[in-house]
Amino acid sequence: MVVHLTEDNFKNEVLESPVPVLVDFWAEWCAPCSRMTPILEALAQELAGKIKIAQLEVDECSDIADTYSIMSIPTLAVFNRGAVVSSVIGVQSKDALLKLLDL
Repeated sequence: MVVHLTEDNFKNEVLESPVPVLVDFWAEWCAPCSRMTPILEALAQELAGKIKIAQLEVDECSDIADTYSIMSIPTLAVFNRGAVVSSVIGVQSKDALLKLLDL
């Protein structure tokens, strides 16, 4: 299951997560962002328990997007122990995301 991030749950779901988290910074109006959703849903099922997959709507959570200097979407960032350890911008394949996650 892909976790829907909000201002209220970001700290708990991402920064305090015991497992690495792939966060998709996206917007509903962004066509390339929409192309990522089925890929992220497949990864969430495949990697359940190892990696958390989450989406943050940048228009709803602009303060968080600003904190991480998100200038282009989709931006996919891997958080581990509360810090961004890698990120990419643009539509990515499942294989590219697995490499980003170092799996």
